[in-house]
Amino acid sequence: MGNNEYKWKYTSVGRAVRVSLESGADIAHLPELDRKKWTVLSCPVNGLEFDKKTLDYLDTDKDGKIRVEEVMEAAKWVTSIISKPDDLLKGNSELSLSDFNTDNPEGLRLRNSARQILDNLHLDKGTISLDDTSDSVRIFAETQFNGDGIITPASAQNARQKELIENILATIGKETDRSGADGIDADKIEAFYAACADYAAWKASAEADKANVFPYGDNTQAALDACNALKDKIADYFMRCKLISFDAAVSDVVDVSVEKLGAISDKDLAAAADEIATYPLARPVAGGKLPLAGGINPAWQAAFASLKALVFDVDYPGADGVDEAQWNAVLAKFGGYQAWLDAKKGAEIESLGEDAVKAILAEDRKGELLELIAKDKALEEESLSIDAVDKLMHYYKYFYKFLCNYVVFSDFYTRKDKAMFQVGRLYIDQRSTDLCIRVLDPGKTGDISSLSGMYILYCTCVSKATGQTMNIAAVLTDGDVDGLRVGKHAIFYDRNGLDWDATVTQIVDNPLSLKQAFWAPYKKVGRWISDKIDKQAEAKNDAAMADLTAKADAATTDPKAGAEQLKSSFDIAKFAGIFAAIGMALGFIGQALVSLAKGAANLGPVKVVIAIFAVMLVISLPSMFITWRKLRKRDLGPVLNANGWAINASSFVGVKFGRKLTRLAKYPRLTSVDPKARRRARMRTFLWILAILVIGGAAYAFFTDRLACIGLPFHKAEPAVECVEETPAEAPVEEAAEEVADEAPAEETAAE
Repeated sequence: MGNNEYKWKYTSVGRAVRVSLESGADIAHLPELDRKKWTVLSCPVNGLEFDKKTLDYLDTDKDGKIRVEEVMEAAKWVTSIISKPDDLLKGNSELSLSDFNTDNPEGLRLRNSARQILDNLHLDKGTISLDDTSDSVRIFAETQFNGDGIITPASAQNARQKELIENILATIGKETDRSGADGIDADKIEAFYAACADYAAWKASAEADKANVFPYGDNTQAALDACNALKDKIADYFMRCKLISFDAAVSDVVDVSVEKLGAISDKDLAAAADEIATYPLARPVAGGKLPLAGGINPAWQAAFASLKALVFDVDYPGADGVDEAQWNAVLAKFGGYQAWLDAKKGAEIESLGEDAVKAILAEDRKGELLELIAKDKALEEESLSIDAVDKLMHYYKYFYKFLCNYVVFSDFYTRKDKAMFQVGRLYIDQRSTDLCIRVLDPGKTGDISSLSGMYILYCTCVSKATGQTMNIAAVLTDGDVDGLRVGKHAIFYDRNGLDWDATVTQIVDNPLSLKQAFWAPYKKVGRWISDKIDKQAEAKNDAAMADLTAKADAATTDPKAGAEQLKSSFDIAKFAGIFAAIGMALGFIGQALVSLAKGAANLGPVKVVIAIFAVMLVISLPSMFITWRKLRKRDLGPVLNANGWAINASSFVGVKFGRKLTRLAKYPRLTSVDPKARRRARMRTFLWILAILVIGGAAYAFFTDRLACIGLPFHKAEPAVECVEETPAEAPVEEAAEEVADEAPAEETAAE
């Protein structure tokens, strides 16, 4: 170690050696700390229970991640601005102006900016707080210029400038000033004057070709609207006339029919205007003209009168009608006007009116507005300094706490406060867990999280209050898992106390506790036996049902054959073998119980209990040992890695610490008992006493040779081998079975 190298202190946190941050000097020297010794290399900005503005300040490149280099830079900056870096460990929200490091030029500049903030807020005090710097709208509310390059009507120096700014806001758009008011920037000013120039040039082009552009003078637009209103209907009229010229026989078809009018004649015809409007504009005739003197469909008379006054009376005064060629000539006259409309520019400021636009261009106050922008930008450095004061105050209060969750996981392991990745508490299956982590991308979590060795419930949570949805990974570190399954519902409470409806969507299965490991072999055998019994019972049931169905079908088709089958099914000869087998099985079971009883009698009660415990340990100890090793290796790192973190050091969650993260339900001793439960308890007690008496009596009778009369002597006169040779256990059973089988045919013959 070199003489100039900083001497770090280390501590064991979560069974891993980590740097200890105990002073402001430790924070100031963080840029010198080897990256290999950091607990975290990067963490996400989103999804954390931490001050969001502080996280945004730390994320200098705005990539959504806070990396080691950014934390180093923040540590170097904040400890150079304040004169007492040790105060960072206190997490205060108020900083004295005298605690700024004025020997540092930036510290002096920020001290002056802090004083400016207090002046803007009309506060006469020697300290600045986080509340003072957080509300930029309040800070700049009464300022004419604030360095953001945006001016508001309040920035104007005379009434005409104010009117221009308001016109730009109304036509071009707005930007939001630091003061919170609507304003404009240089781009908006340039766009406004460009639009005014384009609009004026467009208007001037029409004046240069007025006869072609405005064939009907000031009424050109109204005339065009009148033509467009009847253009399709007039085209329809001339087509009907052409059809009649083509074949006079279709005249009744293309004209309005009496039947159509008769269908609506009994209705209110004034209310049937829409139906009447579908009829021809006028009565079509071969080679006919569109009549101007009368004969127009009543539903179109008002529109036609406007067209006649604006167009036909101008182009064809005194005419009694116009043909299709004349009508097409009228439409052609609007070509120049339509082309001029299509070339329109500066429409966004048209609402100001042509005269106002000309006046704006004539005054040419664009330079004045841009000068106001320049004055505002001149204060940019001062404004940035004000923002930097806000950044400083956020670091002053929250930076050390962030380091406790980044460089060292002290908040998580000491349990003095929750870590910033702990988003709340989940209640499920008579337990609660505080190790709940927000999941930003559920599709990228399962495979990595399984490496943690932790039992994880992935849940989708829906807020009843806001309707928002959130995904979490809830890590269970104690209890059992018998009641946990996908689809199970739970309740999640966030750090603000709001409740969310939670549903388990995925489970990452890993050992949970030593208690679970102790009973695991027995549960596994129990499940295996239960499955075997269920399968055998189901197979026997299916076979019995199939046999019963077959016999029922046979009895239906052939009653005699069915009777024979029914008779044979109750043949005692066939059942003799079954009874013999059952007897043999019971004999073997009895012999096994006798052997156990003898062994127990020889050992004595104490040794029997010890033997039982020894057998249980032999069965459970391997499972418990394997589980204990796995529980010691439970690592939070893969869970965080799956959610956007880059964890650099192991973060073990042992058995003892796991009990603190997951709390099981604990019930007090009951002071009152349900009467029904009391009766059931008495019955259980009676049955236990009865069972003990029966077993004890049987044991007493056996060991005192009271059961010798039924072939169960405890003390035998002869060696067991000779007894077996002289009286084989199987012979009487087999002979009895043969005798029963021989007697059955004789009984059957006698019955016949």
